[in-house]
Amino acid sequence: MESFLNTDLLLVGVAVAGAGTLGFSIYFSDTKNSTSRSFLLFAIVSIFWSITNFASARATDPILLLWLIRLVLFFAIWHAFSFFILAQQFPEPKPILQKKAFLGFLSWTAIISIIALTPFVYESVVTIDSMITTKTGPGIALFGLSVFWFVGAGIWTLARKLFRSKGIERNQMEFVFTGMIMTFIFLIIFNFLFPALLNISTLVPFGGLFLLPFIVGTAYAILRYRLFDLRVALFGLLTFMLATATFFDVILANSITLVLYRVVELLLVLVAGILLIRNIIHEFRLEKELRQTNERQETLIHFIGHEVKGFLTKDMGVFAALLEGDYGTLPEELNPFVTQALAQTRQGADSVANILKAANLKKGTVTYTKEPFDLKEVVAAAVEKEKLIAERKGLTLSFTADEGGSYRMVGDKAQINDHVIRNIISNAINYTPTGSIAVSLRRDGEKVALEVKDSGIGITDEDKKKLFTEGGHGKDSIKTNVHSTGYGLYIAKQIIEAHGGTITASSEGEGKGATFVVKFPAV
Repeated sequence: MESFLNTDLLLVGVAVAGAGTLGFSIYFSDTKNSTSRSFLLFAIVSIFWSITNFASARATDPILLLWLIRLVLFFAIWHAFSFFILAQQFPEPKPILQKKAFLGFLSWTAIISIIALTPFVYESVVTIDSMITTKTGPGIALFGLSVFWFVGAGIWTLARKLFRSKGIERNQMEFVFTGMIMTFIFLIIFNFLFPALLNISTLVPFGGLFLLPFIVGTAYAILRYRLFDLRVALFGLLTFMLATATFFDVILANSITLVLYRVVELLLVLVAGILLIRNIIHEFRLEKELRQTNERQETLIHFIGHEVKGFLTKDMGVFAALLEGDYGTLPEELNPFVTQALAQTRQGADSVANILKAANLKKGTVTYTKEPFDLKEVVAAAVEKEKLIAERKGLTLSFTADEGGSYRMVGDKAQINDHVIRNIISNAINYTPTGSIAVSLRRDGEKVALEVKDSGIGITDEDKKKLFTEGGHGKDSIKTNVHSTGYGLYIAKQIIEAHGGTITASSEGEGKGATFVVKFPAV
């Protein structure tokens, strides 16, 4: 039952797990950021100081206690130094201190930390009548002045930054400053005033826990205002919870063998969790870079597409003017060439327009002008326009509609005509080498259903997976229609769904034709 009373050990474990998880999470979020590096240094030193502080409060052997106290002082000066560096650096990504100044502070800290391990700072620990008394050396004053200078300079720097900051930076500073004030209030009261004035030292082992307000406040300020990915924060929280639970197992262990086993287990949990966080952050960074690259490429494609479309439109105008005789009668032998050039230019312009349309649909920038219209009239007109092309290929194109039903719907008439109806009928013509295409319209309950059935090359099960995807092509479709961009059905599906409709495709297999069914809500 005694293990259940080790509340101080459990809380120190919580503080160590929290500091380690936060420190490494922030560091791996941006390893080149000087604030991240400074915070990691502060977190690591906090962990070592917390452990040695707890151990010194529990030690009873005079020699062991002497060395533990010296280690507490050793880490205390590094702790003060790391706090000073973090205060100077926060929240800037680039180094603030000049290299000479940093090396000077670092060298002074290293000298004082080495002196702290010698009798010059702490001479001895003696047990007299079961009472432990300590004797300090002349160097304790130098040590104390160094610690108080680093801490005081750090507090002054943070306070000055808080009062000078504005906007987001001020919000950051408020979190850091609040956490710092809470930490130092706890440390002064429970680690100094209580032991010195009231002779109550039972709370000294909780020193590591008292550091958490500053660590958590600073971590939150860094994570929040860098828009740190919530998923990474959740993985960090999970690692912290697993480490705390494992540490609780250490406390409950009733044999030295089990203690050692669970300590190793705790270390593995922390290491695995930290490595997992690092890998996740790396993947998120790559994902972000890939998304930015894709956005840049889409912007470039959009720009090039608009430019190409503009040139093709001008060419179409020239070829159309030549055919219509705006520049005089065209010689008979040139007429077929100009007619073919106009058709190919229109085809090229349509292909570019499809790519641009798909990009706009993907970005959500397409708007619709929705008004009531008769779908039967639109389909009938579209069939008439495509009949000439079908007849040139020797195909039969027919249209039927059930009599007596209303085919009125609400939608963007132009976009449904250009990108849905004509696209599906045109596809049927392009992918039907011989035979027929039957277009029909019927009422299906509260919906109007458009069906386009052909006797063409059909659709395989493998091709069905790509049918309505962006740029999707069937395995052999490009051989039948060399001008296909793969965007037509993708655009049609997006427009149909934006009008509350559905589109399906079915086929009995390769070479057995295909049937497309589009349904829209009727009015």
